[in-house]
Amino acid sequence: MLSHLTDDRLYITDAGIETVLIFHHGIDLPCFASFPLLENEKHTQVMRSYFEEFIATARRHDLGMLIDTPTWRASSRWGEQLGYSSSDLVEINRRAVMLAQEIREAHARDNIPIVISGCIGPRDDAYAPEIVPSADDAEAYHLPQIATLAEAGVDMITALTLTNVGEAIGIVRASQRVGVPVAISFTVETDGRLPSGQSLREAVEQVDAETDSGPAYFMINCAHPSHFADALDDGPWLERIRGLRANASKKSHEELDAAEELDEGDPVEFGADYRDLFERLPNLTLLGGCCGTDHRHVSEACSACVPVFSEAR
Repeated sequence: MLSHLTDDRLYITDAGIETVLIFHHGIDLPCFASFPLLENEKHTQVMRSYFEEFIATARRHDLGMLIDTPTWRASSRWGEQLGYSSSDLVEINRRAVMLAQEIREAHARDNIPIVISGCIGPRDDAYAPEIVPSADDAEAYHLPQIATLAEAGVDMITALTLTNVGEAIGIVRASQRVGVPVAISFTVETDGRLPSGQSLREAVEQVDAETDSGPAYFMINCAHPSHFADALDDGPWLERIRGLRANASKKSHEELDAAEELDEGDPVEFGADYRDLFERLPNLTLLGGCCGTDHRHVSEACSACVPVFSEAR
């Protein structure tokens, strides 16, 4: 059983690793892919330090930590664009898991439980998707990466920034074939609906219905809290949402895609938004961030939500 689903404490995960690398460290990321940096020891150290900042936040608040491997783009479509063969992708996904394992081992004596999640992303552009795969196509596409991450020793898979139900169902089925737990995280537009036009509630309920409640849990990511707060209409489906990785910016996906400067929003306001959402999501136990956020935003979310969580317990 995944510890962050049974532990009597909150867990955090990281934030917008790609935007941190680009805007805070000046590192170019073609295809918005961070995994090629694992081939450069200097850049690998930057990523290691990035994760250490979140572990320090977890230690400060006495929380657990979930490390998502930097493999969101490390699947065949994006790998081919970056010159990676299928065997290259197997090796780089394994290397990403090794980095997470090294970080966990370095903190083995700390009172910080660490879960390692193999991160995967959509086959198409999450901000402007043109391909809406069937569940069967998505299962076939994502299976190689999921299998590689599972064989390398991840505790679970997290599929971030999904735009449609078909791809989510395919990812769940692929994870079920491999025998690894999976979390499904949808992104939404400013109207609170998936880019496919479906409501969050409909998406969660359909994935559960067609996979026999296959996901370990659901998440929402890559959208500002103001974009989806009104979409959280009451119902049992809200109990399935256990994680948030929101954007710092209130801009739309289209506006963010065209932006040349980083919109970091207000970390304190970000924390307050999480507290408001925390009170509406009864099983929320995993707090992180997405584009434009860093350890400051997650720390403010902890400061705002830990007292609420402790009082509820």
